[in-house]
Amino acid sequence: MAQLGIQEKLGILADAAKYDASCASSGTAKRNSRDAAGGGKGLGSTEGMGICHAYAPDGRCISLLKILLTNSCIFDCHYCINRKSSNVRRARFTAQEVVNLTLSFYRRNYIEGLFLSSGIIRSSNYTMEQLVEVARSLREDHDFRGYIHLKTIPDADPELVHQAGLYADRVSINVELPTLGGLKRLAPEKDAGRIEGAMGAVKSAILDAKDARGRYKSAPRFAAGQSTQMIVGADAATDGDVISKASGLYDRFGLRRVYYSAFSPIPDASAVLPLSRPPLMREHRLYQSDWLMRFYQYRPDEVVAAADPATGMLPLDIDPKLAWALKHRERFPVDVNRAPREDLLRVPGLGVKAVNQIVKSRRWRRIRLDDVARLTNSVAKVRPFIVTEDWRPTLIADRAELKPLVAPKTKQLELFA
Repeated sequence: MAQLGIQEKLGILADAAKYDASCASSGTAKRNSRDAAGGGKGLGSTEGMGICHAYAPDGRCISLLKILLTNSCIFDCHYCINRKSSNVRRARFTAQEVVNLTLSFYRRNYIEGLFLSSGIIRSSNYTMEQLVEVARSLREDHDFRGYIHLKTIPDADPELVHQAGLYADRVSINVELPTLGGLKRLAPEKDAGRIEGAMGAVKSAILDAKDARGRYKSAPRFAAGQSTQMIVGADAATDGDVISKASGLYDRFGLRRVYYSAFSPIPDASAVLPLSRPPLMREHRLYQSDWLMRFYQYRPDEVVAAADPATGMLPLDIDPKLAWALKHRERFPVDVNRAPREDLLRVPGLGVKAVNQIVKSRRWRRIRLDDVARLTNSVAKVRPFIVTEDWRPTLIADRAELKPLVAPKTKQLELFA
C-alpha cells in the first residue's frame, strides 16, 4: 500500500464510512471535563453544540468524527464496497493516528465524539484489538469525556467485545441482512449464529453493569446500549421480513435502534446484486414502521398487515399507519373525548405528543375539531377517523373508497421556487 498522508487517509476512510447508518448517540451518559471524579482535568464533553451528525434522546446535536480504521478487508461480502475483491483505493489509520485526529478535531470544536468502524484486517481479533486500543487510549491516556461509538466484530473474542463496551458509550453489531438465506448468499463468510451470540453477550453485559452500578457506585460503566443495521434491497427480503426481523432483535437483545440502509449499487458490483437501488421511500417507510412498534404500541403482525399481502411490501404512496387504518375501517371513527390513549395512537395524523395533549386537555374540557387542528399538520387527514364535540364524519365514513381523500396529494416541484 502506498504511503498516504493523514489528509488523504481521512478523505478515503471518512468517505468509506458513509455507508454505515447506525451512528446515533442516544443512551450516552452526560460527562464533561469539569467532573469532580476526574479532578477537572479531563478533555471533552457529551454536552454542547456542534456540527449536527447525530441526535441524543433529548434532541441535542452530537457531532461525530465518523471514520473507518481501514477500508481493507479479508472478507468478500458481495454488497460491500470495501470487500476483498473490490477495486477501490485502500487506506489505513494506526490507532494512534485516530486518537490524534479525534483530539485535534475536538480542540478545534469540530466534533464532540467519535464513531469508529473498520474492515477486517489480518483477523477479527487483531482488528478488534485496534478498535479497543483507540477507545482505551482516549479514555485512559487523555481522559477524553466525549462520546465514543465502536462498531464491534462478532467473530472477535468475546472478551475483546466486552472491553469495547467498557470504553464506549455505545457498541453496534450489524446483522447485515434480514434473512438467513440472504446472508448465506451475499456474505457467506459471516455467520448469523455468531452475530446474534455476540449481541446476546453485549446485552448481558449491559444488564450486569446496570445491576452492579445500582449496588456499588464504584462499579465500572459499560456501554449504555447497542444498535444494529440491515441492508434493504440487496436481496429478495420483503418489508414484512425486515419488520419481523427487527421486532425479534428488539425483543431478544434490547436494542436501542435498528437502522435500515437502502442498498446502493457499487463499482465493479457482483453479478448476484440487483442493478438498481430500491426506492429511498422504502427505507423511509421502514423507519416509520419501526416507529409504530416502538412508540405507537403496534404489534409486528399489525405493521405487517399494512403491507400488500401479495408482495409483502409496504405502500410507498402512503405511510404505514394510514395504510393500516384504511384496512381496518371498522376501528374508526374514534371519539377523542372518550377513547383510551392506545386507540388515539392509531389515528392517522396524530402523533404521540398530540395524543398526550388530548388526553391531558379533555380532563378539563370537551375537545373540538379546532383543538385537534392546532395539534396536527393536516386536520384533513385526521377528520375521517375521529369524532369530536362538534364533528362526526358521517358522509366521509360511508364512502367506499377513502384513500383519495386522505392520501397526500402529489405536486410538481418548482425548479426555481
